Amino acid sequence: MSISFKVNGQAVDIDDEGEMPLLWAIRDELKLTGTKFGCGIGSCGACTVTIDGEPIRSCITPVELVAGKDVTTIEGLAPAAEPTAVQAAWIAEQVPQCGYCQSGMIMAATALLASNSDPSDEDIDVAMTNICRCGSYPRIRKAIKNAATATREMVNG
Repeated sequence: MSISFKVNGQAVDIDDEGEMPLLWAIRDELKLTGTKFGCGIGSCGACTVTIDGEPIRSCITPVELVAGKDVTTIEGLAPAAEPTAVQAAWIAEQVPQCGYCQSGMIMAATALLASNSDPSDEDIDVAMTNICRCGSYPRIRKAIKNAATATREMVNG
């Protein structure tokens, strides 16, 4: 069966019975490799993408559940020459060490800031359930705070 949805604003069709994890459709079928496989059980968050703006773990989401929806991957956030506020803050704070989890972290942080423009430390802790094996959590928190400030300043002029 053919499953239709949008990825990064582009209409796509995946031929599958619907049980394939969205992660494999993104990586293997669509060749968008920024979304990473980490644990395969939805715990680590390396595979985080957004569906209609909500962060989800794509390794445990059957592709049939995204039929008719909008999926955004790390590749769909912004052109490389024009990073988002979150991406720019990640660079400025030198968040990544190994970097493996970072696309999922950036997707989760972007979703957080879309729903909460001034998150507290507690808000960040609740929203950012992704695992960073390098332990760069203090830099992640600082980058999220900086991105929130930059976004508010852009909006308020």
